[in-house]
Amino acid sequence: MKRILCAFLVFTAAAAAQTKWVQPRTPDGQPDLQGIWTNATITPFERPARFANKATLTKEEAAEMERQAASNAVDKPPRPGDVGGYNQAFFDSGTKVVPTLRTSLVIEPEDGKVPLTPFGEKKHAYNQAHEGDSWEYLTVWDQCITRGVPGDMFPAGYNNAYQIIQTPGYVMILSEMIHEAHIIPLATAAHPHLPPGVRVLNGDPVGHWEGNTLVVDITNFNGHSQVATSAATGRIRGMPESEQLHVVERYTRIDANTIDYNVTVEDPVMYTKPWKASVPMYRDENYQIYEYACHEGNEAVGLVLKGARAKEHAAH
Repeated sequence: MKRILCAFLVFTAAAAAQTKWVQPRTPDGQPDLQGIWTNATITPFERPARFANKATLTKEEAAEMERQAASNAVDKPPRPGDVGGYNQAFFDSGTKVVPTLRTSLVIEPEDGKVPLTPFGEKKHAYNQAHEGDSWEYLTVWDQCITRGVPGDMFPAGYNNAYQIIQTPGYVMILSEMIHEAHIIPLATAAHPHLPPGVRVLNGDPVGHWEGNTLVVDITNFNGHSQVATSAATGRIRGMPESEQLHVVERYTRIDANTIDYNVTVEDPVMYTKPWKASVPMYRDENYQIYEYACHEGNEAVGLVLKGARAKEHAAH
């Protein structure tokens, strides 16, 4: 009987070893990250006040948050006098917390908060207070220009999908929201960073592989973009950037259906110290990405300014 049991255990271990996931490769030898990936989650970007010094949720807390999110995801008729809003066919912010049970996507500093400088706080607050004065004070996301870097890799209320395509020497990441295609040349002598005097709205990305991790170093920002997070995380929604912004992204495929996305953000003008965020991305080959025609359907800018003028008129 013992021999049979030992043989069974050996067979089971061998079978498990055979089914262990192995990082696939592209024809030119790159670790294969290609496919359609989504990153919707109910984990907030910054740590909510109710969790204060708590870095992770208990399993019970996570289950309760997911239960509430699932309940809210069910379409309900509008209340009397309410014209209604987005329904769940188009508004999909997820129903699950991240697997680590972290209380925020920001993992450093330890308090789960983005460490704004006094100047950054003041400039951000000024822009928000003057949104109705001019389109110039609205976020670049509201203007349908961009969600910024690394803002475009953070979950939003909907359209949380990405398509990754690799070719020899390049990686392309298409963000569904604002339909931006980020083309990342892999580091070679022919693809160094741009000269310091050449500045780009969303920076100059240069990638390289560290083992199975794609590391993307992004510099040469022109200071006119912003970090645009979901509207639910308003404290840094549309956080301004400076030319000193430096972003380092890391994409690691940890199994067949998951990419671990980590990013480090440094900007001494806007942040007192570097901060890091971690967002899991999940493979979903059944997801259909359609063109996000933001400008064509953007009524927000005009309505914000029209509403502000109406308030001014009513005040006189």
